[in-house]
Amino acid sequence: MAGSGIKAQVATAVASISSYLNPYTVPTGYYGVYNISFTNTNATSVTIRLFIGASTTGAQNAQECFEYQTTVAGYGVFERTGVVVQAGQNFIVSASATGVNVIIYGIETSTS
Repeated sequence: MAGSGIKAQVATAVASISSYLNPYTVPTGYYGVYNISFTNTNATSVTIRLFIGASTTGAQNAQECFEYQTTVAGYGVFERTGVVVQAGQNFIVSASATGVNVIIYGIETSTS
């Protein structure tokens, strides 16, 4: 999915901070500059986690932690912008409630 634009759109379907989703993996032969947005569609606050690294599911490695136990206010948005990620790395997300939408968008450039 090289190029620019939206790379992934997911909504949390399990109300568990330890239930991880892998919405996107940077393609082989590319690096990218990404923005990651968490939108809380609930009236109450939620807790989110974001990992970027080689792991895809389950317990994440501490060194892959990008955001940990971050609170997003009810109907609020949390966003990280300009995150440079190398080929083969995974974006791993979780939230303490259902109804948290995660969008990853950006631009990818070939390394060859």
